Amino acid sequence: MWDGITTGLTTAIMPFNIMMVVLGCFAGTFIGMLPGLGPISAVALMIPITYSLDPASGIILMAGVYYGAVFGGSTSSILINAPGCASTVVTAFDGYPMAQGRHAGKALALAAYSSFTGGTIGALVLLVAAPALASVSLSFQSSDYFALMVLGLTAVSAFSGEGKVLKAMSMTVFGLMIATIGTDVISGAPRFTFNNLDLVDGISFLLLAMATFALAEVIMTVLKGQYKEPEADMDMAELGSMTLTKAEIKEVAPTVARSSIFGFIVGVLPGAGATIASFLAYGLERNLAPKHLKKQFGRGALRGLAAPETANNAASTGSFVPLLTLGIPGSGTTAIMLGALIAYGIQPGPRLFVDNPDVFWSVIISMYFGNLVLLILNLPLIPYISRLLIIPRPILTPLILFFSITGVYLVSFNTFDIHMMVIITVIAIFLRLLDFPMAPMLLGFILGGIMENNLSRALIISDGSLSFLWERPLTLTIILISGLVLVMPLLIKVAEKIGWLGHKKKLKTVSGSDGHVD
Repeated sequence: MWDGITTGLTTAIMPFNIMMVVLGCFAGTFIGMLPGLGPISAVALMIPITYSLDPASGIILMAGVYYGAVFGGSTSSILINAPGCASTVVTAFDGYPMAQGRHAGKALALAAYSSFTGGTIGALVLLVAAPALASVSLSFQSSDYFALMVLGLTAVSAFSGEGKVLKAMSMTVFGLMIATIGTDVISGAPRFTFNNLDLVDGISFLLLAMATFALAEVIMTVLKGQYKEPEADMDMAELGSMTLTKAEIKEVAPTVARSSIFGFIVGVLPGAGATIASFLAYGLERNLAPKHLKKQFGRGALRGLAAPETANNAASTGSFVPLLTLGIPGSGTTAIMLGALIAYGIQPGPRLFVDNPDVFWSVIISMYFGNLVLLILNLPLIPYISRLLIIPRPILTPLILFFSITGVYLVSFNTFDIHMMVIITVIAIFLRLLDFPMAPMLLGFILGGIMENNLSRALIISDGSLSFLWERPLTLTIILISGLVLVMPLLIKVAEKIGWLGHKKKLKTVSGSDGHVD
């Protein structure tokens, strides 16, 4: 292994390859900032360029574009509530409220630090444990993935406000229903397509996210009468402030540490990816937060911003484990990179770090350099990027609409998607006026397809019996944890109520005739 690391280090620090890292990070960051053009589009745009490069340099360039796009996607999420890519949707939950509260600089800085930490920890773990982690990801079967998705759905309480658990659950079911539109992967039968060929492939997550967040946010702003010019005395220094106090660092440090490891583990699992990692990390942190901090989630909580930003970058690094060691793409972006490796004549799999150690180890080592480059590139730009918030609303609103609609159209080049986007936006506005949360719907939609496919496979293997839920210890353990997480909020409320009643009895007093407490 040490010989391979030495080979990879020698390859990664070559001036040309360092230039590829810088170029990839720079291009990825700016492509990621554009709503709709996420890492998949960014990496796809690089494929024609990489044909003229040697395999190590080409994959290093695409890897830099990949985590650069994930890194840059948080910018549009925080500033204009229009996620740059699917994995930064959760970033908008607390990042956008921070920007609205005149803390855009702090939000962008925290996102940068969290992304750097998550990506760096992920790269170090990948460097040491990549071959061993391959066997872990291979041990997961269909029943385990199904149980894992059920565990993910129990995080719905994290996306619901006070007293909105039933609304959040109904929106999760709505998201699961939307996920069933399209072609059944197992049988190949079309479902809920109404004989419309445009619905055969289902509804894309990007379309759903843009409609429910970017477009709906713009229209809700107009409906609520908030469509006005920025305040003339808005303090640009305050917008561009990047200072985190010691107390704030102390608050987010455990969150960043947990989300780095958690995000990396989720990223290692084939098919999970950065989007699921960011949702689950947010849910985990919200459930672990003390009661007084839990109420801040969705209103500008530092933990709520740090968790998904750390997890999605750690997961992006973790997704290289199944790609490089098993030849299984862990996400849509790594699927494109798998195609690029095969085009080079390199077969990813267990023998890659033996047959092509320069490619295997140089990509892993370049990840650390890439995260460092991203931090150096982005921190000086934050005060200038924050100025986006003082663009007059009559100008900013059409820009958001333009980038959102263009971003969705460029994915499929189908005008039907724009029509569907408008329909979903109208439904989202109606639901938001009734105070239904949008995040649980996205969570249900993301996990629905993966959950259904793995449930179908598990049922086929077990001849239609539900015994797969308890036959494997790993599946049973995850299901039990899911049940515990689901009832935990109820148990906590019961415990609090009992404690409150006992406390009230101790404080019971008698009021005298003069009105004073005896």
